[in-house]
Amino acid sequence: MRWVAPTQKDDANHALEKRLWDAADQFRANSGLKAAQYSAPVLGLIFLRFAEARFAQRRAKLERGGASSRRGTSRIDDPKAYHAEGVLFLTPNARFDYLLQRPEGSNIGRAVNEAMADIEKHNPQLAGVLPRNYQIFNSTLLKELLKTISEIPVTLDFDAFGRIYEYFLGEFARTEGQKGGEFYTPAPIVRLMVEILEPFHGRILDPACGSGGMFVQSARFVAEHKKNPSSELSIFGVEKTDETGRLARMNLAVHGLEGEIRHGGDVNSYYDDPHKAVGAFDFALANPPFNVNAVDKERLKDAVGPGRRFPFGLPNADNANYLWIQLFYSSLNDKGRAGFVMANSAPDARASEEELRKQLLQVQAVDALVAVGPNMFYTVSGPCTLWFLDRAKKKLPRANKVLFLDARHMYRQIDSAQRDWTEGQIGFLANIVRLYRDEQLDFALGGEEAKTKLTEIFGKKPKYDDVLGLCKVATLAEIEAQGWSLSPGRYVGVAPGEEVSDEEFKEKLRALNEELETLNTRAHDLEVTIANNVAELLGA
Repeated sequence: MRWVAPTQKDDANHALEKRLWDAADQFRANSGLKAAQYSAPVLGLIFLRFAEARFAQRRAKLERGGASSRRGTSRIDDPKAYHAEGVLFLTPNARFDYLLQRPEGSNIGRAVNEAMADIEKHNPQLAGVLPRNYQIFNSTLLKELLKTISEIPVTLDFDAFGRIYEYFLGEFARTEGQKGGEFYTPAPIVRLMVEILEPFHGRILDPACGSGGMFVQSARFVAEHKKNPSSELSIFGVEKTDETGRLARMNLAVHGLEGEIRHGGDVNSYYDDPHKAVGAFDFALANPPFNVNAVDKERLKDAVGPGRRFPFGLPNADNANYLWIQLFYSSLNDKGRAGFVMANSAPDARASEEELRKQLLQVQAVDALVAVGPNMFYTVSGPCTLWFLDRAKKKLPRANKVLFLDARHMYRQIDSAQRDWTEGQIGFLANIVRLYRDEQLDFALGGEEAKTKLTEIFGKKPKYDDVLGLCKVATLAEIEAQGWSLSPGRYVGVAPGEEVSDEEFKEKLRALNEELETLNTRAHDLEVTIANNVAELLGA
């Protein structure tokens, strides 16, 4: 189904984000620094602006409250009075306004470094997280950067601050190219994953957590449903790159969240299990690296088998996709759900990977797959597939079924090279999954736009039905007949009047070629059988 949404005009918040980014990026261009050198310090200053805004609110409340005891002891300088409300404690020299007021000729870089060290000292949960390399800026540049970030109004709510931080993360990812893709998954992709998983409450794992976007969007989902994310979600992550892990912990803090993020050192999700994940989580979300080779399988042998990290076995291919898929599956408890981004080649991978996929299907854990079109990611121009697992599904009426959704022709064009989804498109897709699961519809995201499109396609009282070119529920028998393929295009088909994309043509050609190879093999086997029978008859 084709649905191209119009490009939306910037609202006030987005205009602020863009103005701040344009100014900060201009300073970078004039500094001679690379984006990779510049990103963490700039994000650190945004973080500090946010921390001071929350600190000032809490301090004002404590001042209004007056003395906390009959003896008149004030709590305004007691770190515990701030930590109890999830607020960072800031000493006078660690506050944004103090740094902003440093005179032009002073060593501002050293002052910011000392402020970051002081914040970590009084807020142990941030130990080793904040950047301390502000000496790379000359004082004039740093002063201008502080002035720019001071334009963020301290009156903004937490969510608006968080969006600014995420906007900068996204722009840095775009600027850094391939490296950026290692730490950032575009928010619309993550929002769809979260809407389909519905992480209302429980333990959530991301073993390739990057800058923590999966956790942030999960928390936003909880908040949009009128609950407190900090009390509903327990967050656990693993990140191989130390610098990226620090970004994730800052990202959580900006959103008023905390979590167990293991990062840097020798931690690696293929070989290490720092959170003792097998069967321990209600939700797993991730965008792991695609098609990784050279994983040392000898180191994994003790983790193979039922009740272990790789329950179905190791692939023969030098490709880690089906290692990741098993890690997500094995981390879930009996009612757990997983959602993850995967290379477009994975649903059709053959040989040992086909056997692993067959086992995953036979335990009735695969719930849905969504085909995503090109140009949705900053670093990968090609399409990909979103996978969704549900270990509770085997006890439900849909146990032997899988939903396939084709969202490749659904997007909003941002610019010539980039696409995303609107909230309406995300809400529409998520509610198709709810129809399939026979769950209550939810338009907290997407509102009237999603509701209108859903009723247009599925009727005034929406009820799931297969729609050519959009969605198809296939049985395990149908999937077996397709060689255990999980490629949505094989099942959904193309709606009348829609153009067949190059990717769809390749997929169809691949399927036809596989069918031809199967028929050729059978023909060869029959030739051999006939030849043997004839030889027997003649010999007799």
